[in-house]
Amino acid sequence: MRYSPLITDLYELTMLAGYLKEQMHDKPAVFDLYFRTNPFEGGYAVFAGLEPALDALAGLRFTEDELAYLAGLGLFDRDFIAFLRDFRFRGTVVAPPEGTVVFANEPLCTVSGTLAETQLVETLLLNIINFQTLVATKAARVCHAAAGAEVIEFGLRRAQGPDGGLSAARAACVGGATGTSNVLAGMRFDLPVRGTHAHSWVQAFPDELTAFQAYADAFPDSTVLLVDTYDTLKSGVPNAIIVALRLRQRGHELRGIRLDSGDLAYLSREARRMLDEAGFPEVRILASNELDEQVIDSIRDEGGRVDIYGVGTRLVTASGAGGVALGGVYKLVAIDHEPKMKVTSDIAKATLPGEKRVLRVQDADGHFIQDVVCLAGENTPAPGDTVFDPTNPLRHTDLREGTEPVDLRTKVMADGRRTRPAESLTDMAARCREQLELLPAGTRRFVNPHRYKVSISERLKDLRGEMMNAAHIGRRRL
Repeated sequence: MRYSPLITDLYELTMLAGYLKEQMHDKPAVFDLYFRTNPFEGGYAVFAGLEPALDALAGLRFTEDELAYLAGLGLFDRDFIAFLRDFRFRGTVVAPPEGTVVFANEPLCTVSGTLAETQLVETLLLNIINFQTLVATKAARVCHAAAGAEVIEFGLRRAQGPDGGLSAARAACVGGATGTSNVLAGMRFDLPVRGTHAHSWVQAFPDELTAFQAYADAFPDSTVLLVDTYDTLKSGVPNAIIVALRLRQRGHELRGIRLDSGDLAYLSREARRMLDEAGFPEVRILASNELDEQVIDSIRDEGGRVDIYGVGTRLVTASGAGGVALGGVYKLVAIDHEPKMKVTSDIAKATLPGEKRVLRVQDADGHFIQDVVCLAGENTPAPGDTVFDPTNPLRHTDLREGTEPVDLRTKVMADGRRTRPAESLTDMAARCREQLELLPAGTRRFVNPHRYKVSISERLKDLRGEMMNAAHIGRRRL
């Protein structure tokens, strides 16, 4: 899939044109991409979107049509259009692999290269990574609520356009969904495609039983019947059992039934009882209808017997408290090998200057204790060293004995080329699942989750303090 370099905000191009006029475009620069608040008022996020982001960077080219459009805006001179004609991204990207559990206020992607390269890709990277990380996180929360039951992404018809539907299906599977109803996503990302039939299928036939039988005749080895068109327990499930008996007589088995309305906890319990009593304990119950982690959690709490959850609107639109958008930002942290920072009266929004490493501190069993952000050139913090809360330097802690800091990120692109082959979504989902199990107790809680610590090293704290003081002195002189 080609990502046009015009997937950008206009100011990226006007700044780039200005850098070119000032002969600043070739200066080395470093930007960090990160977010300030964990989504959904939760305790973590799941990093996603890296592979398509790397594809976008590797293939970034302006076509002649795109250059003609920009020339026609009347904003840019011929020299700038000529510069864009030869533009390629030849920079470096450092990032964790997709499916990694990440947290607010730590760099996810660090992009280095010329100022021109690193500035132009800001909007494109944020567009891809913000959305996919948000959906992957939502999917992980939904899968946690499902407690081992299967989750399928069902949201294409409610997604934000065709591309949003594709990106959401991909990200949902990074976060733990096992399939999608989106056929194009199935082809493009090698995902299992799943589905049943609509209420309109049942309504198109003289009666429900005839409709069920016709569907079973067409798909005898993959029949899943939607049982709530008329009356779930008095009509839908009994008719599904009749069809199941007929399928068995022909050497086939009914795969499942789908509940799409009503009290899903009660209906799934009753449907399970009816199916079991009829001799069909292996028939699976699929539930849909505006599901999210909160609804699924309540279904389970009330004794629901759902085997598969089809989650649509609230997954692909990432709706819910603290959702809607991830709020990732992309900030300049070094230029011409000198650290830079955004200084603000709100220390929570002040950036962390300079090139950095992100370390994950783990105990002897691999469980995550906390993350530490330090400067790229400093020694790795060791047990006993003091690290600081980036939003309140008065809060600090000493790294525990028996723990080991491990680099969270690696170089995934150098000179505009990938440093390793693309991973499969299966591998990403496995990483996500494994890392979620290593989080401290309570981090995955939906309400008032445990606050996982992201700290900064003493040297980084001191550098930021020095730069903030220098900026305040400079303002006073003005």
